[in-house]
Amino acid sequence: MSLLRRLEGNGPPPRSSTSVTEQEKKEGEKPALQPTATLVATPPPSKDKSKELKLKVQERLLKEMSPQSDAKDSEKIKERIREILDQILEEGGVLMGRSDKEKQLEVLIADIVGLGPIEPLLSDESVSEVMIVGPDRVFVERRGKLVLTGIKFEDNDHIKQIIERIIAPLGRRCDESSPYVDARLKDGSRVHAIIPPLALDGPTVTIRKFSSKPLQVEDLIKFGSMTPEIGEFLRACVMARLNIIVSGGTGSGKTTLLNVLSSFIPPDERIITCEDAAELQLQQEHWVRLETRKPNIEGKGAVTIRDLVINTLRMRPDRVVIGECRGGEALDMIQAMNTGHDGSLTTLHANTPRDALGRLEVMSMMSGMDIPLSALRKQIASAVHLMVQQQRLHDGSRKITYITEVQGMEGDAVILQDIFKFEQDSIDAETGKIIGGMRPTGLRPSFMNKIHEAGIELSADIFTRK
Repeated sequence: MSLLRRLEGNGPPPRSSTSVTEQEKKEGEKPALQPTATLVATPPPSKDKSKELKLKVQERLLKEMSPQSDAKDSEKIKERIREILDQILEEGGVLMGRSDKEKQLEVLIADIVGLGPIEPLLSDESVSEVMIVGPDRVFVERRGKLVLTGIKFEDNDHIKQIIERIIAPLGRRCDESSPYVDARLKDGSRVHAIIPPLALDGPTVTIRKFSSKPLQVEDLIKFGSMTPEIGEFLRACVMARLNIIVSGGTGSGKTTLLNVLSSFIPPDERIITCEDAAELQLQQEHWVRLETRKPNIEGKGAVTIRDLVINTLRMRPDRVVIGECRGGEALDMIQAMNTGHDGSLTTLHANTPRDALGRLEVMSMMSGMDIPLSALRKQIASAVHLMVQQQRLHDGSRKITYITEVQGMEGDAVILQDIFKFEQDSIDAETGKIIGGMRPTGLRPSFMNKIHEAGIELSADIFTRK
């Protein structure tokens, strides 16, 4: 079947250029030669015809382009896709409107060199997260709220092709033997994918986008995540080389806050980061990035966060930044904080600063070391100076809710003292927005001498309750 027939749908087959009907013979008319290609104005291609057109373009493109073509050839590939589309439409005698043609071209480019139907969502600055649940449901997060879009995939295989396109450059795999994977996009956005038989509704992909321009402390102040006084205080704590843990729930903004805290590190210090999927966006020049590795198909060659942390300590770091503590690496991090690697930063999942301490204890025990709980708590109390709690509130906003000092031990308990705390005043009846703010508790942290020794002056008014 010609491409023209595919685009025009189920119509009667065209007459041969030399065929003559019985009626023409009777009327004595001479058969007229038909043009080899007639321009026919057609409506935009349907879903099935669009798929056939994509396959036709792909087939020609694969014959011409090298299989080793990479991202740096993307502009060349896009231009060639445009030329091939023009050729196919011309050969088929299809006359497509400019807007329809441009729309079809965008779909083809997104499917062949991009991430398919979700490509526009990844370019949308208002979208912070993209969630694919099978071929028929794509959700996005805008301003902290989930919204169902009208975007759909062709089938499960279409989603799997997109997953493969994401993970292939990273050397990772997602198949029946390993049906889930963590990865990242080129801009650092975090990707998690899980496929059947574990995902019952079809391949499920979650993409947490990161801004193309890393957020600064001024942005968080503008968004209401913190106040200028909080920003000034946290800057002083990082520059004074205090060990800080950022805790919070999933999607609360921990990594974004860690990026902002890392931006306070002086540019002349050597920073080494350890992550499961590289997503931190530091601006300093002397920054060494390390990333874990999953086991190969034989189950060998895995490199864990704990392995990276241990190696980091041999690399002469001024600062150690761990993307997230999830297991036994917590103990290695605590030991690093207690052995001269001041100014370390990390994140972990917890609902409150007190819960974060409990999780730190549990994760340290996961290292397999037989350490008495009392000794472990002394290590934690000595290592950690400050805990910053990040939370996503009911209205979808993300805010710092606690800034808590770890004061030390009293008996067998670790003593915590809130320096700043978010207080909710009311809820706007019309918009549902939570009204409130971070306010000082009136207590001064005991580590103020460290800040003064670093040559940093903080106004006492920061800690005064008003």
